[in-house]
Amino acid sequence: MNTELLIPLLAAAVVSGTPILYATLGEIITEKSGVLNLGVEGAMMMGCFTAFITAKLTGQPWLAFFAAGLAGLLTASLHGVICLVFQGNQVVSGLALTIFGAGLANYLGTPYIGLAAPGFSPVPIPGLAHIPVLGPILFNHDPLVYLSYLAPFAVGIFFRHSRFGLSLRSVGEFPAAALAAGLNATAYRWAGILAGGFFMGLGGAYLSLAYTHLWTNNLTAGRGWIAVALVIFAFWRPGRAVFGAYLFGGIMALQLRLQAGGTSLPSSLLLMLPYALTVAVLLFSCWRQGTRAPANLGVNIEPSS
Repeated sequence: MNTELLIPLLAAAVVSGTPILYATLGEIITEKSGVLNLGVEGAMMMGCFTAFITAKLTGQPWLAFFAAGLAGLLTASLHGVICLVFQGNQVVSGLALTIFGAGLANYLGTPYIGLAAPGFSPVPIPGLAHIPVLGPILFNHDPLVYLSYLAPFAVGIFFRHSRFGLSLRSVGEFPAAALAAGLNATAYRWAGILAGGFFMGLGGAYLSLAYTHLWTNNLTAGRGWIAVALVIFAFWRPGRAVFGAYLFGGIMALQLRLQAGGTSLPSSLLLMLPYALTVAVLLFSCWRQGTRAPANLGVNIEPSS
């Protein structure tokens, strides 16, 4: 593949990987607190619809982006109520959240199918956008992509160098010790769930505000499930999530270009590529050493703790 074809493909990989990156960061935050949330797809769908309808009604894309984060937060709060208040099964609750969020977003969005809303367009960064090779790939995108460049560093610094982040990690590893140290483990888990849901909503917002600028049902198309798998691939590290998100984004961009180019490969096989890669990533992560999840991941704690 020559440079003229490779550069647009890599630029498309960044765009396609951005919503996955936001959602993956959200799931990393949630799981670091010891809570497994399989409802990423549902939270993304609610964020996606909320961003679209807010932008359409107000004409303010930034307001819509923030509203999508709140929608993801509120959706994730249902998971918190079930798992932290009523001690429900985290896996079952997450699956129910996906069905609920996706179904509600599709129901509310059906009258708007095919309609457009204001969103974000590419804004080349002066000077940087003209750097050979790297400029078109990294610095000729919309503002939400540039914001996603900063997000993994911010999350990594939060976990490693902030007192709150270190406390949240301790709750995910050993809540009894955190309780003995005077920490409210339940409150920290609530913080992880809500902050994670906010990022998931932002991932959904990108799809309707920047990726398409219009509404169609099932706009997330399984990206939430990819984000869940990507957390394992990234070994719960925000920095590694960047590579994984762009890898998946590249596969998605490639299969779209192959279809548009009239390849002889069956379309069903091309559509399968991102999910086949998901399975391969999970197999690789299980084989690779040093992939230990937070020790208390998925284990409920008493509400009083």
